[in-house]
Amino acid sequence: MKPQVYLARPVSKEVEAYIGEHCDYRKWEGKGKIPQDVLMEELKDAEGVLVQNASVTNELLEQAPKLKVISNSAVGYDSFDLEAMKQHRVLGTHTPFVLDETVADLAFSLVLATARRVPELNNIVKQGKWGKQKDSRQFFGTDVHHATMGIVGMGRIGEKIVRRARLGFEMEVLYNSRTPKPELEEKYGIVYSELDSLLEKSDFVVLIVPLTPETHHLMGEKQFKTMKDSAILINCARGAVVDEKALIEALEKGEISGAGLDVFEQEPVSPDNPLLQMDQVVVLPHIGSATEQTRASMLMKAAENLVAGVTTGVPENVVKELQGLLETES
Repeated sequence: MKPQVYLARPVSKEVEAYIGEHCDYRKWEGKGKIPQDVLMEELKDAEGVLVQNASVTNELLEQAPKLKVISNSAVGYDSFDLEAMKQHRVLGTHTPFVLDETVADLAFSLVLATARRVPELNNIVKQGKWGKQKDSRQFFGTDVHHATMGIVGMGRIGEKIVRRARLGFEMEVLYNSRTPKPELEEKYGIVYSELDSLLEKSDFVVLIVPLTPETHHLMGEKQFKTMKDSAILINCARGAVVDEKALIEALEKGEISGAGLDVFEQEPVSPDNPLLQMDQVVVLPHIGSATEQTRASMLMKAAENLVAGVTTGVPENVVKELQGLLETES
């Protein structure tokens, strides 16, 4: 008999056909995100599940005694209770690599859009306000080329951003990460920096770290006061990496010049969030990997991880904190 799996999010016909070759499956066909109680009920007999950032709790795992693998069709996995998954010996997988270039494109889109005030000036033209300014300098932005970029988090996506910054815009690049990356320093001419020093010197600060207890509110009141008042913050990581209240205050006080945000502490963002009323802030609806090609590749990779998890027991992209489960099984 084929292993039984559950598809907790919509998938393409191609992905569904691939899973069907190897597994018996049921799928969520309701509108919107699957409710947690429905997911728990569906997983009672499932050996694997394909999700998109579903909340994986100890309570859910206790109701799913046959579960072997949870395949997340995203690169982040902060919705996983990793300790509970270790306890229940359930593998968790994600989809790294396939979205790196796309997220780097998005990060640089926010750099350019904030620096040259693209959305703000687009609105001025469309609202018929062009030509009504007393001084053309009201349209001035700031240069990206040859500026200094500080990248916080130097993983796969960070390296893609470095390549764009150094080779495309001839920027100086400082970076901060858990460990220095001498091979990237030699390859691109970038410089490791302690966080405070990076914030003091950078014209653009790009956040691309995972959300962990250590990175929660990594950027707060102290950090914004350390940044240049002409600097721009770019967040393509997770909303909670930034203390949003402190960011709002820093923008209101002119402690930093602007921000480009793809993520928020609350998603979808509340309509009354002050950030939405600020011309110097560019906001996007968490679309870092949102292109047709990349999302299709992520889904297929998630399907491959799911199938491998319930057949061979050795999926390719087990999240690093759970890779010990593979070693103990062997």
